[in-house]
Amino acid sequence: MAPSFMHRQVFLLAGAQALFQTASVMVMTVGGLAGGHIASRPELATMPIAAMFLGTAASTFPASMWMTRVGRRAGFVLGALLGVGGGIAGAAGIWIGSLLLLSFGTFLIGAYQAFAQFYRFAAGEVANDAFRSRAISLVLSGGVVAALAGPMVGRFGAELFPAEYAGSFLLLALVSLAGAGLLSALRVPAPREKAGVSEAGRSWWAIVSQPAYLVALFGAATGYGVMILAMTATPLAMVHHHHDLSTAATVIQLHVLGMFLPSFVTGSLIARFGVLQIMLAGVLILAGHVLLTLTGTGFGSFASALTLLGVGWNFLYIGGTTLLTTTYTATERGKAQATNDMTIFAVGLASSFSAAALLQTFGWQTLNVLLLPWLAVAAASLAWLGYRRRNVEVA
Repeated sequence: MAPSFMHRQVFLLAGAQALFQTASVMVMTVGGLAGGHIASRPELATMPIAAMFLGTAASTFPASMWMTRVGRRAGFVLGALLGVGGGIAGAAGIWIGSLLLLSFGTFLIGAYQAFAQFYRFAAGEVANDAFRSRAISLVLSGGVVAALAGPMVGRFGAELFPAEYAGSFLLLALVSLAGAGLLSALRVPAPREKAGVSEAGRSWWAIVSQPAYLVALFGAATGYGVMILAMTATPLAMVHHHHDLSTAATVIQLHVLGMFLPSFVTGSLIARFGVLQIMLAGVLILAGHVLLTLTGTGFGSFASALTLLGVGWNFLYIGGTTLLTTTYTATERGKAQATNDMTIFAVGLASSFSAAALLQTFGWQTLNVLLLPWLAVAAASLAWLGYRRRNVEVA
């Protein structure tokens, strides 16, 4: 595959990632606040965010399997168009005061997210072995744009109409439409199976029961679940502690920069130090986030903790994706990738839906301390796989 073609496709995917992530970050920034305005009970404030993750979890497997039939480009364009519909439905829900319609809109945005999660896998499919981890990192680096644009879109659109935040969702629809236009130029070659490999591939159980697959999945799910729980709770916690929306949006921007700025170097770090080492570093950084939440509820504490939260997610998510790509063949990619992402977003769904209730019950600091046992299990699983691999090499 010509390097110029490979780099062009990765660039298109990075641009699409920037637009998709702008939509996603906007929902994370204002979704709970918009829901809180029209929800009958405070525990339901994060229902729109939970609905987004429900849409992702419900759509991931069908999206993956359908793209094995019609190709990446058709699937990605359809996903972006679902985002357009979700933005319009979300705005309508806010306008008429319907939490259910707003949540239906974010459910469609979640379906857009389901398709968009495969951008990183598509980058791996157009890249050669030497460039693969860097290609995945570069696509995810498109989120740097979203770190600035997502909260800005939410904040700017909030006051466009009498119904607060309706304009935010209409702007999201326009961003999604731009994503569909960009993705129409994408070209991802059909996968080629290696000679001598069965066309049908291995069974689902044979794929997902591999130790490397399980550790990759658990690591990425840990990064995503911990990140979503804390990120969803952050705007609500900050408002509770007398910060305004502008301040909360700034913290979310710093968090998303933490999520995606490291992507410019994460692939190189993996190539140099190894994927398990980078994933373990991600777990330790997330533990650092928890410790920083204990320093107080001022802007500095929120900002520093959420920045570390983003960096830890980046190392675990890119590392988990890179490790996962070593566990399946081209014919097995649909079920392997779909199972991985569906599980991750089921964890994200549980985290987002429980965030408001956990925040109300335990408070901001205790909520984060409760994440430490989860992180300890993730660290132990990575250490176990590393020990297992060393023993195999010695044998």
